[in-house]
Amino acid sequence: MYSHKYFIASAALMLAASLAGCQGKADAVVEEEDNTPVVDVDVVHSVVVPHKIQYTANVEADNINNISPSASNRIRTITVDVGDHVTAGQTLVTLDAANADQQRINLEQTEREYNRAVELLNIGSGTQRAVDQYKAQLDAQRAQYENTMQNTVLTSPISGVVIARNYDPGDMTGSQPVLTVGQITPSVKVIINVNETDITRVSRGTVVDITFDAFAGETFTGRVTRIAPAVDVSTRTFTAEVLLSNPDGRILPGMFARVEVNLGDRLSVVVPDRAIEKQKGSNNKYVYVYSNGSVSYRRVEPGLRLDNGYELLSGINEGDTVVIAGQSRLVDGAVVRLNNK
Repeated sequence: MYSHKYFIASAALMLAASLAGCQGKADAVVEEEDNTPVVDVDVVHSVVVPHKIQYTANVEADNINNISPSASNRIRTITVDVGDHVTAGQTLVTLDAANADQQRINLEQTEREYNRAVELLNIGSGTQRAVDQYKAQLDAQRAQYENTMQNTVLTSPISGVVIARNYDPGDMTGSQPVLTVGQITPSVKVIINVNETDITRVSRGTVVDITFDAFAGETFTGRVTRIAPAVDVSTRTFTAEVLLSNPDGRILPGMFARVEVNLGDRLSVVVPDRAIEKQKGSNNKYVYVYSNGSVSYRRVEPGLRLDNGYELLSGINEGDTVVIAGQSRLVDGAVVRLNNK
């Protein structure tokens, strides 16, 4: 009787040990399965994307004049400063007139000698040759004097605003202009650099929207007026000039502008922004594409940023399944499990 009970107890212990061993193997299987990366995926589709590109630029005067004398001279007065508005013909700078005064004295002397030569010719005591010589000398000195006077009193050839001043009274003029005047009415301009891939959809007359930090909530309308005939090889862009109406002179040179160009709609593949990863040490972007239990690495070229996603210009096709969560444990060709939640 005792041995029978002992046998039953021994069998119970062996069964428990066996069950425990089976449980250990099950736990090992679960643990092995847990080592497989679990990912969330999404199927991508093509959608119509409004193709708008935004550029940043600084406002420039529509026309710029540098105010300088033709020869170096000492500045006596400057009547304006940066930011001042000026009108066409307004006196801006006066220079030392000593040279002009000497030329005026010489001109008056030559004029008297010319008149005397004419009188002698009229009474038969002079020659036509003498008259012609004094006349040529008089004309040359008069032109020189008028040029000197124009470069002694400097006026503005346009109406606009002073955007640069490089000297003060008492300075000698040099290689830089004394003043720079920019014409800001009736229009100003901004210069943008259009990507080589987009230039075929930008042309003269293209309408653009422009905003300024200085005028929050306002949108201005500009128009492309010029496009460079050749690409800038250093940036692979074309320079485009946008003209902006500015009749009241509110928009000033140097203001920061954002220019938005509407290039129309296009059908593009769009992926969630969570799908795109950046390669360390470079600016390359990539996604993982899921197929038949594993993932593959795909380099992509993002286009426009949308609400919660990116337009892709290359790398992904419509209908591809991309990983949107769990990329941290992935490598090219990795076997994965899909999140069932």
